[in-house]
Amino acid sequence: MNTTVTNTPSTRPDQGLPAFYTQLASGLAALYGRHCEVVVYSLHQPEGVAVQVAGGNRQPGAPMTDTEQQLLAELLSSGKERLCLTYQHLSSPVRSLLQLLHDTAGDTAGVLCVHLDLSAPLHELMADLLPPETERPQASAENFSNNVEELVTLTVERTIETINADPYVANNAKNKQIVTTLFEKGIFDIKDAIAMVSEKLNISKHTVYLYIRQKKRDDEEEVSSSNNQENP
Repeated sequence: MNTTVTNTPSTRPDQGLPAFYTQLASGLAALYGRHCEVVVYSLHQPEGVAVQVAGGNRQPGAPMTDTEQQLLAELLSSGKERLCLTYQHLSSPVRSLLQLLHDTAGDTAGVLCVHLDLSAPLHELMADLLPPETERPQASAENFSNNVEELVTLTVERTIETINADPYVANNAKNKQIVTTLFEKGIFDIKDAIAMVSEKLNISKHTVYLYIRQKKRDDEEEVSSSNNQENP
């Protein structure tokens, strides 16, 4: 299979299927790679004829295969998508998906068939599924935690690491800056967070409370100053 997209010939336009279905076929073939074939069949006259082929060797105008016709009958009966394992020539296993397509009036107008050749070399399948090195995203800084305690621990540890590595924060001011930053993140609204932070920073809980009070006082003074400027 390849990912070359063959467009519907202008001599065989299909009036029932919206154009975005053909775009969807192209996108799916590009997503799953060279060993994937995506076909859009019309169920209008002439029925069961391919109007779009992305990947594979078939061309627009090709009829449905016997297996696709059998699966389509089951699909029309159930009204749900059909996901199954089929076999091509030489008994090659293929992961197949059939999905009914509807026109703008909501009537069944076609069927989408996706076939992924599982007999292809694994390294080729994985190479197609994984993005190129230059397109892979950087490690995410998002927290995906199983519970609140883990979330607090991760947030505290990352905040400590970030501020300790900041050359613009004096060493004797780092603990205060860490507590202030954690306060702004709302960590201290969580039970036992103060005890955890004091332990991580090796300072007393009273010192943590002191930094929090100073932060609250600074915030209040800032709000008061802002209000005085607005109302001279």
